[in-house]
Amino acid sequence: MGTSNDSTPDDYNPFQAPSTPFEPIEVEGTPAELIRREHLSHEASAKSIGSLYVIGGIICLVAAIVPAFVLGAQRAAEVQSLAVLGGVGVVMCVLATGLYRLQSWARYAAGVFSGIGLLGFPIGTIINAYILYLLFSSKGAMVFSDEYHQVMAQTPHIKYKTSILVKILFVILLVVIGGMFVAMLLVG
Repeated sequence: MGTSNDSTPDDYNPFQAPSTPFEPIEVEGTPAELIRREHLSHEASAKSIGSLYVIGGIICLVAAIVPAFVLGAQRAAEVQSLAVLGGVGVVMCVLATGLYRLQSWARYAAGVFSGIGLLGFPIGTIINAYILYLLFSSKGAMVFSDEYHQVMAQTPHIKYKTSILVKILFVILLVVIGGMFVAMLLVG
């Protein structure tokens, strides 16, 4: 067996280290670009929480408005519960806007909602635990910080690209939710 890399096929050693040393890949860009690329996936995930809150807010608003106008809720207790449900829907939509804009106040408000959502065992617990992780991990703290807002302002050319599979699943989710509303109106 030979010791040189200029060996003949008879001297080939599959366990011999390659003659060219490994060179680490240099990532190019400004410090702001490096920070943005490092946190871009987490940023997109945090913003997607806002999408969940929009869906929940719209569901609450529709669930409050449809009975009030279509079915004509007349009793005081029904009107009060529908008003509370509508208020929750408005709060969720405002919270969704704050999350999409990565506002720090929205991080804490969503933390409260997700803390309550942990009680929805087992699915709610899993989803809300993940949301709490996204909001309060070290990357979450960075994404909601003023420093990261400056990084975003310096790197508007860096965008997260959502996969087509995620877009398709989102459309399917909206169709299912819409179908549930139509079914509720037809049954009720």
